[in-house]
Amino acid sequence: MNRAVSLLLVNLVVAAVMLVLYHRLWVLPALRVGIIDLAEVYRQQEAEFTRQVTTANSETERELALERVKVFAQRLPQALEELPRECKCLVVVKGAISPPADRALDLTAALKRKVGQP
Repeated sequence: MNRAVSLLLVNLVVAAVMLVLYHRLWVLPALRVGIIDLAEVYRQQEAEFTRQVTTANSETERELALERVKVFAQRLPQALEELPRECKCLVVVKGAISPPADRALDLTAALKRKVGQP
């Protein structure tokens, strides 16, 4: 009888440990949501482009500003694809959903770094 109780306790402990590991390693990461403020990133890029064009003294400086916008346009889709893989979470645009604060990650700064914004 004593052996049966010991075996039962060991099985309960192993089952509890496995459930905790399952919850922490698979369930919780799936519940995390990354949020990006895409409008802010666009506004910042637009303001920078406008500033560069209005202060440009030559056609070369205007073309350089336009080239920077093209680079931004190429980097943005790539950065948006990389973010979910890096954070291992669902990434949504700010305002699309309202997840619990403990499960939300603000990834706007990471997106800005990826597209070359300060």
